[in-house]
Amino acid sequence: MADDEELLDLARGARATSYAPYSNFRVGAALGTDDDRVFIGANIENAAYPVGLCAERVAVPQAVMAGAVPLVLAIAADGFGPPSPCGMCRQFLYEFAPDLRILATGTDGALDDYVLRDLLPKAFGPARFDPERTAWTARGGRFPPEVS
Repeated sequence: MADDEELLDLARGARATSYAPYSNFRVGAALGTDDDRVFIGANIENAAYPVGLCAERVAVPQAVMAGAVPLVLAIAADGFGPPSPCGMCRQFLYEFAPDLRILATGTDGALDDYVLRDLLPKAFGPARFDPERTAWTARGGRFPPEVS
């Protein structure tokens, strides 16, 4: 799998492809997975704000569709200090990788390294519907039998 610096470099590169004409706050993401692949994403804004996409929610669905298990997410954003995933992204990420390691950096080079579960205590996840259901990660990146 790509090392931390490679993932951060890929996230910085993805940031350059962002479409952020309204906020001018560009974000890139690079997601390392269990099968040594990397999926990238950038934030894509829209004049109707709620339909825009965060970089994390561009990268992760690609991995899910490919059957990969997310392990490490690198995020690079404009601005001072490391960014943190927004609340919607935290919930979205939790569905697929509650123990996801997150690396985050801003344009000043400061770096944070944390685990998703720590950012979303008492999270709402698949087990709330049925204790037998597990997160994507626990299933090894496989769809449950009812949707295969």
